[in-house]
Amino acid sequence: MRHDVDVAVVGGGQAGLVTAYHLRRLGIEHVVLDEQREPGGAWQATWPSLRLFSPAAYSSLHGRPMPPHPDIFPPVDHVIAYLRAYEEHYGLAVERPVTVREVRSAPDALTVVTDRGDLRARHVVNTTGTWSAPFVPLVEGQASFAGRQLHSAHYRGPADFAGQRVAVVGGGNSGVQIVADLVGVTERVSLVSARRLRFLPDDVDGRHLFDRATARQRTPDPRDLEAEFVGNIVALPRVREARAQGALRLRAMFDRIVPEGAVIGRDRLDLDAILWCTGFRPALRHLRSLRLRTSDGYPEVVDNRSVKDPRVSFVGYGDWTGPASATLIGVGRTAKALAAAIAADRGSSQPA
Repeated sequence: MRHDVDVAVVGGGQAGLVTAYHLRRLGIEHVVLDEQREPGGAWQATWPSLRLFSPAAYSSLHGRPMPPHPDIFPPVDHVIAYLRAYEEHYGLAVERPVTVREVRSAPDALTVVTDRGDLRARHVVNTTGTWSAPFVPLVEGQASFAGRQLHSAHYRGPADFAGQRVAVVGGGNSGVQIVADLVGVTERVSLVSARRLRFLPDDVDGRHLFDRATARQRTPDPRDLEAEFVGNIVALPRVREARAQGALRLRAMFDRIVPEGAVIGRDRLDLDAILWCTGFRPALRHLRSLRLRTSDGYPEVVDNRSVKDPRVSFVGYGDWTGPASATLIGVGRTAKALAAAIAADRGSSQPA
């Protein structure tokens, strides 16, 4: 591994690749450090039946369109193949597997501590996403549950739940897709949420969410915009089928969990498993020594750069790092702007 570099990009998924693409176009020396053994980022860890919310033509990174797929909403293996081809086509400087353990501050550089040695960088761009930091809310009695609990980040398909009584907690796209996956396999699947389900019209898909996010990119607080889209469920074909079968009838959130299941009001829901589809937090543990996070758990950023240390930047974590920046089509805009800002810091923004 090289020891000095202008920019170290931490994370080799979609955000890391498109950031590297724009850095390369501007002639900025960089390296991408990816913990995964293969290209594809967090998509490699999702369940096999997961589908994109948008057609392939509307799910492309800057510079190279995603190839069409026979299905309107491409499956996860199509996305992984696309990211692999994107990386290979541009010959992006990705080193893997590399685990970044810590980033340390020094007056003249940042030291990136990895399991394959240290390197010094003038800038560190974090593109680690959220998949490795799943969030599970605290519920009274949770530790007493005798069955199985897991987060959607660790769900691998319905076969593990055959014949069981399962509660899926979370009224967003992941929750309803997993319920649709479990219908007909489990003895009973219940969808549980503190929020009502909010479906988009059946002829609307993820393109419209992106367009709305883009139109409101001047919102005073980008996290308000992110909250607006939570629960805007895209009615994919299998989701519509599950809804028609009555499988998406919503139950209120648990009051408490007991060894046999959960209590909701005066009812007890007997369960063998609880699947938490309750979101994620930014995977930024490697930055802990820099103390960049505020009381709400997010680093304070302006134009994707840390207010406390502008040498540290963030791409692809959600709308606090740019409208729709956690999506394939949306992440390129903020990556391009950040690369230009880094080039300006170096005194050159001419393409190589």
